[in-house]
Amino acid sequence: MPFWKPPVEWTSLGLDPVALSLGPLDIRWYSLAYIAGILVGWWLLLRMLRLPGRPMEKRHVDDLVTWCTIGVIAGGRLAYVVFYDPATYLAAPLKILQLWEGGMAFHGGFAGVILAILLYCRAHGLNVWRVLDYVAVVTPIGLLLGRLANFVNGELWGRLTDGSWGLIFPGGGPYPRHPSQLYEAALEGAVLLALLSLLFWRTGARLRPGLLGGLFVLLYGLFRFVVELFREPDVQLGTLSTGLTMGQTLSLPMILFGLWHVARSRSRTPARA
Repeated sequence: MPFWKPPVEWTSLGLDPVALSLGPLDIRWYSLAYIAGILVGWWLLLRMLRLPGRPMEKRHVDDLVTWCTIGVIAGGRLAYVVFYDPATYLAAPLKILQLWEGGMAFHGGFAGVILAILLYCRAHGLNVWRVLDYVAVVTPIGLLLGRLANFVNGELWGRLTDGSWGLIFPGGGPYPRHPSQLYEAALEGAVLLALLSLLFWRTGARLRPGLLGGLFVLLYGLFRFVVELFREPDVQLGTLSTGLTMGQTLSLPMILFGLWHVARSRSRTPARA
């Protein structure tokens, strides 16, 4: 008879959402994940610009990173407020500014970054499709670190599971759940980063305007749609009347747009190396 092992308690892992306490100030891993994602992406973007055929110069990167940072924070926060918990923030609008309490939506952050890049490229006369391609390659770094931080926080857990890998999360009831944060970190972060990096460094994909950006949107939408099958729906929303979660609903337009974007990239004139 196989030996039965009781499910693992998340609390037994010894994880602490607070990375460092400085008196009344708590520095959380989630905040550090955002900062690290921006810094590592910044560094990698500079290295990518060493290759011939780059769509911008290194002097553009500093300003572009600042614009994207504002876009991801503003877009991510507003999308969470509008799509995931409008009642709470209508009752207390000032809570919108309390970013340290959490509450960000990737789809909104994505839209915010797109808008920031569009505005920046228009102001500086840059090819927006190619700049988006470069940014798309480094974006999974932030997704990877952010989902790992979600796991450290013990939040955004998955649905119930009888698998031996299930964890009992605080606030998630007495039964084991999928560690869906790790599924997202693996697919939306590590796998997406590996695929896009391989195409960028080993093929001529970086010279096809819109190809890498389109693949990012397409694959993220697919990965997120699949992971939502294992992730517990947001408690204030549950499963929508369509049978989909909000995450799946917002991912469908990304999948369609990504397919269109990849198809269009084939008809655009390649950049010169």
